[in-house]
Amino acid sequence: MKILYVNSLYSPLIKGGAELSLQLIVEGMKSRGHEVVVASLHAEKTKTVDEVNGVKVIRVPLKNGYWPYGDAQAPTLSRMAWHFRDRKNVGMGETIRQILQEERPDVVSCHNLAGWSIAVWDEIHAAGIPIIQVLHDFYLLCPNSNMNKAGVPCETQCLSCQLLRSNHPTTSSKVSAVVGISQSILNRFVSAGYFSNASKEVIYNVRTAPESLPPRIRKPREKLVLGYLGTISKVKGVEWLIEQFQKLSIPASLKIAGNGNENTLEEFRHLAKSSQVEFVGFVKPSEFLKTIDALVVPSLWEEPLGMVAIEALAHGVPVITSGKGGLGESVKHELNGLICHPEQANSLGEAMVRLYDYPALYNRLSAAASDSVSRFLDKDRLISEYDQVVRAAMLQKSRA
Repeated sequence: MKILYVNSLYSPLIKGGAELSLQLIVEGMKSRGHEVVVASLHAEKTKTVDEVNGVKVIRVPLKNGYWPYGDAQAPTLSRMAWHFRDRKNVGMGETIRQILQEERPDVVSCHNLAGWSIAVWDEIHAAGIPIIQVLHDFYLLCPNSNMNKAGVPCETQCLSCQLLRSNHPTTSSKVSAVVGISQSILNRFVSAGYFSNASKEVIYNVRTAPESLPPRIRKPREKLVLGYLGTISKVKGVEWLIEQFQKLSIPASLKIAGNGNENTLEEFRHLAKSSQVEFVGFVKPSEFLKTIDALVVPSLWEEPLGMVAIEALAHGVPVITSGKGGLGESVKHELNGLICHPEQANSLGEAMVRLYDYPALYNRLSAAASDSVSRFLDKDRLISEYDQVVRAAMLQKSRA
């Protein structure tokens, strides 16, 4: 079976976890005997074809006002014009039509479509080819892909999102199968009226399993070392974390790892008056996790999945989290971590204190952590589940 994968970027152009997961899926499906081809975007003016680990990768120019994956932010008017064209970019539809004619895939698996736009759905459907749409983020609901505005999570679509995504629910009826990387993100789209004709599946992404590690053991009155790892922003709950940490009366330290907007970083550094708060910058996750007792993931928005929490649990590190979005599907309260609630501001600080006050609780959470996320570490499970979705989509087509 020949599968065409469509995504905004592909290795070595990597923006985030979606690209890492896609590469794992593509190479895994190739190992199962499928013929695989990837179509992605690049900043060049002409189409190129190369190979990545034996996978054919077609990279095409983006037909829009500017390349959005650079370091500099475009002016406001340029961004507005870009998003307006990206509602349904006819030029990118023409591009995918040419690729379909050249490659003749049996099925097309769409992932992040920023830049491509849902124009690709029209062309794939018109060619009579089954469409699988994988939901890694909220792009199909929100042009910024993150469902937040100025650091405040959006419970529903704002007016601009409604206008720029007005035809998306209807057009999504052309999709044969939809896969959410968590039940949370899948539910979000279904409740918004998307994918009315599609079969619906949840397939969790995976992370590479670390070497077998012994559980962490805490003794009474030991200093508690807490960590944060990821994008440093308000919507990720970092402000809430710093404020709650500085109210603690226990011996503890907080390491904040990752990068963010420089203005936001400066604001948080100013907020962090305690000498026990340290900004450590970019780190290798596996090395960082060795230096902390617990990871805090205090996201205020609906995380599509929250792989950082899974990675911590895989290393035997208990997680304190808001449980927002997909985070509640890996972190289980009092099994491998503690869940607190942003609407109860002090619940975060109380969770930190519990881990200090009750070493037996901490030790139980750490002992259960790695096994609790075993399905998130199983690459064979991931590939088998995507293989089943592809075969089901083809079977559905043959019966139509």
